[in-house]
Amino acid sequence: MTEKRAVVLLSGGLDSATAAARARREGFALYGLTIRYGQVHAVEIEAARRVAASLGFAKHVELDIDLKGFGGSSLVGEGEIPTGELQTSNFELPTSSVPSTYVPARNTVFLSLALAWAEVLAADRIVIGVNALDYSGYPDCRPEFIAAFDYLATLATRAGVEGKAPRIWAPLQHLGKAAIIRAGLELGVDYGATHSCYSPGSDGRPCGRCDSCRLRARGFEDAGVADPLLSPRA
Repeated sequence: MTEKRAVVLLSGGLDSATAAARARREGFALYGLTIRYGQVHAVEIEAARRVAASLGFAKHVELDIDLKGFGGSSLVGEGEIPTGELQTSNFELPTSSVPSTYVPARNTVFLSLALAWAEVLAADRIVIGVNALDYSGYPDCRPEFIAAFDYLATLATRAGVEGKAPRIWAPLQHLGKAAIIRAGLELGVDYGATHSCYSPGSDGRPCGRCDSCRLRARGFEDAGVADPLLSPRA
């Protein structure tokens, strides 16, 4: 039987780890793609390595694509990472404005790279961990974008011309953080291996103040479980 393969955009965060675990449960061999895009810290790269090891990835590739050269985002050092009180309601951001942590066209670039590798591997799926919370603020996390890129894959590749284009799969796109965490725990995801913070300390520990930290904290609280990153052993 031919091996089913999935290319996973692996950021080191809890969303991509959970999406990867979903693909593993469905019998896919996992091929992780992690991008060093000029982000201001490397902690998430180390987390991606831990996740790949813990979930038994067949292969994990790290690529350098310097989006910092373009700027346009606080995640690549242009401006301060926003901190402060996070206003949420049912895990939806209260405004349609795009936050400064948006990296211009990042998911378009990442999915394009994943598509290239998926075609080489003859992979069936490209897995991305975007979710309901992300797409309320980031334009390249919306279901419409995922659907459009899925269609693009059928047009822009030899595999697509031959009717074998990999599908873009976003299994978490309609879930909030608490639901994602519950699903991941059922799948055996080690959330202690993941990383979410936009502005970690020199020791790699989460700052607890940025939006990503606050959303993660709210997710674990609503899921009724402790975040292993905040335990004494973490």
